[in-house]
Order: sequence, then C-alpha cells, then structure tokens
Amino acid sequence: MSFPFFSSLPAIPEFHPPMFIKRLNQRLPQWPHAASLCLALNAAVSLKLLPEEAVQLCSGRRILVAVNDTGSRALFTCLNGIFQPVWRETASADVRFHGDLYAYLKLFFRQEDPDTLFFNRLLTIEGDTELGLGIKNLLDSLELPQQPFRRFFAQCFGEA
Repeated sequence: MSFPFFSSLPAIPEFHPPMFIKRLNQRLPQWPHAASLCLALNAAVSLKLLPEEAVQLCSGRRILVAVNDTGSRALFTCLNGIFQPVWRETASADVRFHGDLYAYLKLFFRQEDPDTLFFNRLLTIEGDTELGLGIKNLLDSLELPQQPFRRFFAQCFGEA
C-alpha cells in the first residue's frame, strides 16, 4: 500500500528513550495510556477510518499494547462498539503486542511492512495469536487519509 506523504518523511531510526523514562512509566498508573489509545480508536471509528470488521474482531476481547522501551502499557477492550480502557491493571489480556517505540512509529507511518516488523521480532504477539494476526492484518489494510497529516506537519514544522 503506497502512502506518498508518509514516504516523504525522513526514515525513523532505531532509537531508545533514556532509561529513566521507562523506570518512571513503570511506577505510574497505566490507565492514561489506555484512555488515550481508546480515544484515538473511537475517533477512528467515528471518522470511518477503522472498519466495522475491526470493532467486531475486538469486541469483548482484552488487548494489551506494550511499548517496551518506555515502560508504557495500554490494556483495553471493545464493548458495544466502543473501545474502553480496562481499569484493573491486573486483568489479563487475550492478546498482547510488544515492541519498542520506534517499531510502532515505523508501523504507523508505513515505513516498514507489518509482516517484516513481526518477522524480525521488532513487534511480537503473545496470547491468542489468531486474534493478534487478525488485528495485524486489519492494521495493514487501513487506508489513512493524507491531508490531516500534511496539515499537522505544516503547522508543526512549517512544511507541506
């Protein structure tokens, strides 16, 4: 899938945040990460960027997205078509995604194919691998609009 705007961005290098960020995040509550991710997912559903198939696939399932090098975790579920944080941080997840921040950024900005990231173990799936592969395939099939990103980068960096 080609994304001309994303391909014009500089390549995201392999990087790791300072260790104190991970230590700090591991001591803080993780619900803000889950709440932020759910807000973004619900916005994507409202804007019809996330297909109904994704909502159905996640319905009633607990999903964990862990960013290893920042110590951040987002545990969430989808109930009645709405993504919601799982407030009990001790709750188990049906599927768990693990990876470093730069790998997630490469995935989001389409600078690396999801299959390559998983094959090279930069991102991993644990638990219900059938559910995890279904989610990975949905991520790979998403068509992201280019214009909002162009405006965002133009406002932030004065570029078009």
